[in-house]
Formats: sequence, C-alpha cells, structure tokens
Amino acid sequence: MLPVFKRSTSYVPATGSFWADDFLNRFLGEDVEWSLNPAVNIAESDNDFSVELAAPGLERDDLKIHVENRVLEISAEKKTSTETNKNKVLRREFNYSSFRRSFTLPESVDSDKISATHKNGVLTVTLPKREEAKVKPARTIDIS
Repeated sequence: MLPVFKRSTSYVPATGSFWADDFLNRFLGEDVEWSLNPAVNIAESDNDFSVELAAPGLERDDLKIHVENRVLEISAEKKTSTETNKNKVLRREFNYSSFRRSFTLPESVDSDKISATHKNGVLTVTLPKREEAKVKPARTIDIS
C-alpha cells in the first residue's frame, strides 16, 4: 500500500461560534474531520496500483501530476472571478482554490509508465508495477 504524507495544516472550527465543534458533531455526526484536500482511494492489483482522486469542478488543465525521487505529487490550482456592475454598485468576487497531495511510491512501481485519466470529476492515476514485482503464476519444477 502507498504511504501518504499528512498535510501540515488543518481547519479547526472556532469554539463558541455557530460553527463550534458541538454544532458540527450534532449536525454531521461525531469525529468530523474537515479537510481541504480531496478524498483519495488507493487500490492494488497484480499488475499495478490505482490512485483515484475526487476532483469535482476541476478541469483536466487545472490538475498537475509530478514524479520525482519516488514521490508522486498531485496538485491543482483553480482561479475564478465574477464581476457584477449594477446601478453604480460594483462587486467583484474572486475564488482561488488549490491542493497538493504527495505519495511515496514503492520501489515496485515503474515510474516511467505512469498514466492518468480524468473523467466525471475523478482523476485516476495508474502506477504499473515493474515486471519483476508482478505476481507470477505458480509453476511445477521438473526434477532431473
């Protein structure tokens, strides 16, 4: 399984406010963890690892995948702005969102053959295993 680097910051609701822990726990259930990073599923088959990352609202061009020194980094950056000019009142709203997830790759991954697809808000990164790391079928050895 691929180890995950923990992100260094986390969101903690202010105590004593409307968004205090008590309200969130009652509303969403106990042990609520707020995260600015997208959810990730990691699966292993005989031939590869698959990393699925929830990326709703992101386009293919917003996402970047980088591999260096056995570290896979998936990041995104999206900037949007809207402007309303009505009856001499001007309002601008900017929205900027980004994330970065890093994974240490096992030595069994062939980093030269990594591929990725983006479909229906899900980024899928396929990490093929090196030939020597793939599961070999059982065979019978003849005794001479």
